[in-house]
Amino acid sequence: MRSFHYPGRSPVIARHGMCATSHPLASLTAIEILKRGGNAVDAAISATALLCVIEPAMTGIGGDCFALIHKPGTGLIGLNASGRAPAAATCAWYADAGIKQIQVTTPHAVTVPGAIDGWATLLRDHGTMSFAEVLAPAIDAAENGFAVAPRIAHDWATLKAKIDLHAGARKHLLVDGRTPRAGDIVRFKALASTLKAIARDGRDAFYAGPIATDIVAELRALGGLHTQADFAAQRASYVTPISVPYADCELNELPPNNQGVVALLMLRMFDAIALRDHAASSVDRYHLMLECGRLAYAARDAFVADPDHAKVGVAAMLSKSFVADLVARIDPKRRISSLGPIPLPKGTDTTCLSVVDGNGMVVSFINSLFSGFGSGIVTANTGVVLQNRGTGFVLDPGHDNCIAPGKRPLHTLVPALATKALKPWLSFGVMGGAFQAAGHAHVLANMVDYGMDVQEAIDHPRVFFDGGEVQYEAPLAGPIAEALAAMGHPVAQRADPWGGGQAIQIEAARGILIGGSDARKDGCAIGF
Repeated sequence: MRSFHYPGRSPVIARHGMCATSHPLASLTAIEILKRGGNAVDAAISATALLCVIEPAMTGIGGDCFALIHKPGTGLIGLNASGRAPAAATCAWYADAGIKQIQVTTPHAVTVPGAIDGWATLLRDHGTMSFAEVLAPAIDAAENGFAVAPRIAHDWATLKAKIDLHAGARKHLLVDGRTPRAGDIVRFKALASTLKAIARDGRDAFYAGPIATDIVAELRALGGLHTQADFAAQRASYVTPISVPYADCELNELPPNNQGVVALLMLRMFDAIALRDHAASSVDRYHLMLECGRLAYAARDAFVADPDHAKVGVAAMLSKSFVADLVARIDPKRRISSLGPIPLPKGTDTTCLSVVDGNGMVVSFINSLFSGFGSGIVTANTGVVLQNRGTGFVLDPGHDNCIAPGKRPLHTLVPALATKALKPWLSFGVMGGAFQAAGHAHVLANMVDYGMDVQEAIDHPRVFFDGGEVQYEAPLAGPIAEALAAMGHPVAQRADPWGGGQAIQIEAARGILIGGSDARKDGCAIGF
């Protein structure tokens, strides 16, 4: 429990339902849906749709989504609603065009958006409300306006240069040529019309009608390979979650092309090196987490791909022998100067929110554009901001993650759900691009190994690597940062904090829900 002498947040405790998101209005919307009789899926999609309007740099209907759902009587359900590359996107085409890397602000970075089909699939199979009902708050905000929150205004301002690159982005995302300030009222009229069409006609309005025609025309005018057939073919898929035990709980993640296996691999490594023996805020713990992370992410980059194309599977990456090989490389007092080649394992095989309803349904949900404002490409007529998930592909024909027709890229989006005795215990996510998987391992270990409450676990200072640089948050400036530098880590203070987390802990024995929301964002947990 935090000291009440200092500023901070207490966990939110409630009995009947709870939502934790990165914006208070989204959390409130989810609660209102629950109070109207909707379930956790209805609430999650309604809150996400609103975030696609009021937090537009981070998420949008032109992005992808993933979900983990624990449904009473059914168990754990995983959904992968990531988009695919166009049918014409062959590695040979890029080689012939002289393109050696997929750049963020090009049409080649845009995979077919999977979010709307994912929402439709979940509503059809597990929701109780219609598109019109769950999209109503988002439509109202887009049409009648919303006040820009402080962190959102900050992110918006840092992305001005990207917005300036594309006419549609300038049209929809700037106000009199500038980015909105905190408190400014912003309206997205074109996006409101797009959302109304989806509310009326469902997923086909996005994938088979004028909206798809407009998006494809925009992309092809910029040199993209997309067709309306690519959009019509987009389908979400149910997947079997993957998991590892950690102390008295089990962490459940989504399988590749999702990077959830990285969080599981890091936990395996934490166990192997007895990370919990080091104090929560000690330099030794931060050093070892960094080294585990560097090795786990190197394994991700080597092996994680669309499972239809991958040669190395999850079981092999989590095997005792593979983990032992990785941890044997770690020096407890010095940064590894070179990770060396990642061994080929024997055998084969990336905004987040959490909602819990009064009937025990638990939803861990994430929806994103990847980079801030995704590709920076915004359709002029429909106001859709398009993601840049295609940058998750490589253009090496010998790599499992090489772009190919209809293929899904390596994906950083990762919802998480921890269970105890097969019952949901913690629904959570940690935003922040590649950091997300490491964030899962960090937050879970904070709770399991160090007894932090859900809010303390989210608040705890973070350090992670960006390229070759280790970037620490401001609270770690001074002795921790200096000690990491002495261990050989090339350290720098990060301009903005690492990501943002949302979590709900389920204490079934006491009949309560305990929520935490990251102060690095504008949001909150709300319960009733």
